[in-house]
Order: sequence, then C-alpha cells, then structure tokens
Amino acid sequence: MRILITGAAGFLGSHLCDRLLADGHEVVGLDNFVTGNRENISHLMGNEKFTFYRHDVSNYIFLTGKVDAVMHFASPASPNPQSPTAYFNLPIQTMKAGALGTHNSLGVAKAHNARFLLASTSEIYGDPLVHPQVETYSGNVDPVGTRAVYDEAKRFAESLTMAYHRQHGVDTRIVRIFNTYGPRMDLEDGRALPNLLKQALLGQPLTIYGTGEQTRSFCFVDDLVDGIIRLLLSDEHMPVNIGNPVEMTLLQFAESINKVTGNKAGLTFVPDARSERDPQRRRPDITRARTILHWEPKVDLEQGLRNTIPYFKQKLGLV
Repeated sequence: MRILITGAAGFLGSHLCDRLLADGHEVVGLDNFVTGNRENISHLMGNEKFTFYRHDVSNYIFLTGKVDAVMHFASPASPNPQSPTAYFNLPIQTMKAGALGTHNSLGVAKAHNARFLLASTSEIYGDPLVHPQVETYSGNVDPVGTRAVYDEAKRFAESLTMAYHRQHGVDTRIVRIFNTYGPRMDLEDGRALPNLLKQALLGQPLTIYGTGEQTRSFCFVDDLVDGIIRLLLSDEHMPVNIGNPVEMTLLQFAESINKVTGNKAGLTFVPDARSERDPQRRRPDITRARTILHWEPKVDLEQGLRNTIPYFKQKLGLV
C-alpha cells in the first residue's frame, strides 16, 4: 500500500514509518516539526519508498498519486507544562491539529477512497470513574480545564471521523492509545517514565509525588505499533483500546526502574504537584483488541526498559 502518515517525525509516527516500510509498503510522511524531531526520520531519507513533506496539517493537504491509507498522528501530546512543546503551551495548535488536521486528513482519505485511521488517546476518558476503561465508557472530562485542549480535540476528532464514516462512507478506524514508551520518546515529555528513567540513569533519587499510589500501565512501542497496524488492516470501525493492561502504582514502577538501572539513590517523596485533573488510575480493557485483532502486548516492562535505556543514555550524553 501507499500510506500517508501525519506526524511522521513524532515518537509514534516515526516507529510506524519504520514498521510499514519494513513490511514493504510505501510511506508518505507529513510533519511541521512543532513537536516532531527530524532525527526520528533522518535514517529514512535515503529510502526510495519513503517521501517526506514539511507541512502543517491544519492547512489543506494535496497529494498526487494513489493513496491506500491515511494515518492521522499529528498532534502535540506532552502534558508537561515546563516543556515548550507541551499541549499546555500550544493550545491553539493542539486544537487545530485535532479539528482542522483531522478534517483535512479525512478529506484525503475521502478523495482517494482510502482507509483512514485516527490516533486517539486514553485521555478522552478523562479522570475515569470506570476502571479499567472500556471503549463504551464516555469519560469524565472537563471541557474548559487546561487539559481540555488535548482531550476535547481528540474527542472532536473521533466524532468527526465517525461522521465521515456515516455520511460519506469513509472506511475509518479509531485507536485509543494508552501510555506508551520506547526509543525516540521526548525526555522532557513530563510523563512518569521519562522523568523517572532519566533520574535513575543520572544516579538521582526518583521523585514520587504524594504516596505514589496513583496507577499507570505501560506499553512498549513495538507492541503498540503492531496493534495499530492490525487495526488498520481490520474491518473494525468503532474505537479500540491499545495498551498494556498490566497496572502498577507509580511507587512500584519507580522501584522497577531503580532495579533495572542499578540506581542506588532510592526514592524521594514530595507533595503531590500533579497537573489539573491528572487521572488517579489508568488501565485499558483490551478485550476488544484481543477478540477483534487477536492482539495483546508481548514485551514485559523489564525488557521494554532495557530496550529503551540505550536511547536515553545517548540523549543524556552517557555513552
């Protein structure tokens, strides 16, 4: 197939490019580098099956030649207010990527009679009152809070995708992505894994906010990409959760990181300074993914961390 990927220079987008090219497909990548990183796709520039255009998806997308699939991954995703590329600091761009970017990407799919896959997020569930989160749960969100620029952009994107499916017959899919980690993730992302892994590799005590009882589940990027491609190739139109259902407290997670890295500095506890409406618990119900896609994650946390550490060391100048 010839596949268009928006956000191709991002963490997930670049791994998708790698996998699809390895599977023999042709890939056209778009990115405006607001949050994407040129380094993530530099190794692909000599590949005759990879074409790249610098483009803002909130503007009209014109693409010649056949297009068999469109995968819309363009959006700021970091929740870290201290990062200049966080959606807190790019509120308008985030909303435009979710609204106008989805509209323009769907337009390409409609014009070329191509299948369309939207990268949605577990953030559409907000701070969930249902646990684990199932696709039929409509969420607990604040449409005017500071996190809303990302949450509501993705919720609108899902609605628009289904409208194009129902009104125009576009062959759509929606993946709801849960916490994912691996090489090429932004070390300043603000999420638990980059924060704690960076501290551990620098020999620092790992910072735990509050008691560390809030929970997360972590999926290695290769597993996630496999699930996304299975969804693309399926006939499923309703949203599907893709993530790792193994839930752990952040305290347990930090202890695992110290063990894998050999960090002897231990932990330090500070008052809870989490961002507004940061969810207390997050774990996907992947029954639909198991049933429809015959997918579940294979890489356990220890192996995933070992696969990720060399990239972090290189970025931190430790090698």
